[in-house]
Amino acid sequence: MPTNKKDLASLTQLGKTATPSRTLEVFPNHAGKNMTITLQCTEFTCRCPLTGQPDYAEIVITYVPDKYVVESKSLKLYLETYRDEGVFHEHLAVDIANDFMKFVKPASVDVTVNFHIRGGIAISATYQSKE
Repeated sequence: MPTNKKDLASLTQLGKTATPSRTLEVFPNHAGKNMTITLQCTEFTCRCPLTGQPDYAEIVITYVPDKYVVESKSLKLYLETYRDEGVFHEHLAVDIANDFMKFVKPASVDVTVNFHIRGGIAISATYQSKE
């Protein structure tokens, strides 16, 4: 089934100049729970909550959609809101997963944050959630 005008009705950021926002926009899922979607952001940046030093990571979100699919530009803008925010790596995985569940309402979602080495240690954390 091709994308139709009704699928686009609620999107406010796609095709427009938009500012980063802690919301995620969605469009209707045509596949039911028969699809798994993986989203990768290889250029994620946030800051250490204590020192303010920059941290760099790859974020991988894998989910099984229910009624909705996340619109990718809104995800990009959402992730940009963390650029100057201090957050522990493990908290970030939880925060992204909880927001994903709030806005997208998938059947399941796994969020993995793979942080680059800093101080000799690389940190990866995965949060798994199922509705």
